[in-house]
Amino acid sequence: MQATTQLLHSIPVDPQTGAIAVPIYQTSTFVQEAPGVNRGFDYSRTNNPTRQELEKIVAKLENGAVGAAFASGLAAIDAVIKLLESGDEIIAVDDIYGGAFRLFEKVYRKFGITATYVDTTDLSAINRAITAKTKLIWLETPTNPTLKISDIRAIAAIANRYKLLLAVDNTFASPALQQPLNLGADIVVHSATKYIGGHSDVIAGLVVTKGPELGTQIKFYQNACGAVLGPFDSFLLIRGLETLHLRLAQHSRNALQIALYLQSHPLVEKVNYPGLESHPQHAIAAQQQSSFGGVVSFSLKTDTEAAATTLVTNTRLFQLAESLGGVKSLISHSAAMTHKTIDRAARHRAGVKDSLVRLSVGLEDVQDLINDLDTALTIVSATSETATKKKLAHS
Repeated sequence: MQATTQLLHSIPVDPQTGAIAVPIYQTSTFVQEAPGVNRGFDYSRTNNPTRQELEKIVAKLENGAVGAAFASGLAAIDAVIKLLESGDEIIAVDDIYGGAFRLFEKVYRKFGITATYVDTTDLSAINRAITAKTKLIWLETPTNPTLKISDIRAIAAIANRYKLLLAVDNTFASPALQQPLNLGADIVVHSATKYIGGHSDVIAGLVVTKGPELGTQIKFYQNACGAVLGPFDSFLLIRGLETLHLRLAQHSRNALQIALYLQSHPLVEKVNYPGLESHPQHAIAAQQQSSFGGVVSFSLKTDTEAAATTLVTNTRLFQLAESLGGVKSLISHSAAMTHKTIDRAARHRAGVKDSLVRLSVGLEDVQDLINDLDTALTIVSATSETATKKKLAHS
């Protein structure tokens, strides 16, 4: 059975009413037959029927044992870090999501859990960073925003050799394009706000574990700390999952066409998209992903924040906003938006230039999107020429 068919038919028909959509159990508590005797539910923080169905569906999609749904992607990451203890160390991808960096550095470092940031496309760099205190390798692949690809299978072998946990943030690929647990990871994390929700109308996070023991620990922290996903938001994610494969296929087609257009534009210095043969990890991406996703980033030859700002404020179809993965296209300036919590030197080391722009390519007609970018880039060119003339006139 193909993945799309399997997904659609893993969403159950309601046994009580025959409803083809999963019901929203918008309740805080459940009546018990006797003290401690119930029908599997006692309080919605601990468990809720709508959230439970979502967690089962996502666990199946990722081929994992246990799924857990959280109130945000950061709450999901937070639950994973709670598996560690004071004195433990994390090896994390250097091109890391700014929110994860903030969580690691501003919250957990003061509790004695520290992170070392390395280029995880370099296996020797990972090996060199491992110490006796290392307990977790944290990957994003593709990364945000430079779309580096890490070899999950090879890194899983390293983690296994040293008895480390391997967690993969699979937000950019989604389970429609990549299943890290099948490649040897122990834990998969999603900001389900993005492609799983797919419509820019929900904030949510997901964790799926390969084995039941880790899953039991994650579920404990989900209940004990309380950052759970509500029933209505769980329903929205289930609804989003029904079209996940269709949406990702079109996101990927559009993104590749836009990446090819940008690659040939005279104002563009570099395009980051794993579907391009020029991408340094294209071959690895082709092995571990079924397609290349809907995110493209690029830097301008005029590497200034001013040039990037001119670009992102002059598109019409690409709306200026944080987040990604929705049906409408978004554009953002990483240095000033998603990665502003990371200092400039660290951003540059990770490849996040001052002019780097990230696109979340939506489902609009691709030629309309290309025309929109072309108009904005023409304005950047004109603005740059005017600035150059003024400078010459004053010199």
